[in-house]
Amino acid sequence: MATSLLTLDRVNTYYADSHVLHDVSLELAPGRVLALLGRNGAGKSTCISTIVGFVPPRSGSIRLEGQELTKCTPEAICRAGIGLVPQGRRIFPSLTVRENLEVASGRNVPPERARWTREDVNQIFPRLRERQNQTAGSLSGGEQQMLAIGRGLMTNPKVLLLDEPSEGLAPQIVREVGNVIELLKDRVSIVLVEQNLGLAMKVADDVVLLNTGRVVFVGSRAEFEARQAELHVHLGVA
Repeated sequence: MATSLLTLDRVNTYYADSHVLHDVSLELAPGRVLALLGRNGAGKSTCISTIVGFVPPRSGSIRLEGQELTKCTPEAICRAGIGLVPQGRRIFPSLTVRENLEVASGRNVPPERARWTREDVNQIFPRLRERQNQTAGSLSGGEQQMLAIGRGLMTNPKVLLLDEPSEGLAPQIVREVGNVIELLKDRVSIVLVEQNLGLAMKVADDVVLLNTGRVVFVGSRAEFEARQAELHVHLGVA
């Protein structure tokens, strides 16, 4: 694997006394998509919440280009370059499409980091351009997911975390989401949590498989596919 952009090293995360992530280690290389797979309850979303600082790890290290993030607030982690598209979209329904994007707009972005504008987002999602003054709550589910991804991009991330982006979407919209993820790889590295195995295998370069909060496989997509029958017991994906 190429030089790591995002590194988790033996991360242990708890909810109160419940030990959820057990010595989780993974690496995301620049310009790649890492699919984080596993059945429901495997610890995938907890891993995302740990990276962004919602549930700080009790031990271990999380580094972005060598910068330690484990003691940082979620706001500082976002400023460092970690963007989140949360499960369930969590857009602001009473705000317009334009306002949802503008409220997430990153400021004081270092010159070496790719900067996203509202026009950039509109080019990727033309339907959002048509609905700039429409309230986000009145959008279709697919349009809301497009807005959630666009809002994540507006924070100007080095790494974009996508938590179940296909959830509840029609097959045609899922294919569009996959096309967008492939398009984004030129500008941002991605960690994708996904229950739709077809989508994950379409876009992933590398795979990490979790089971009960433990890493049971790390490797390339080709290596994962070669062992898929063996690893099926750890999967709860479609």
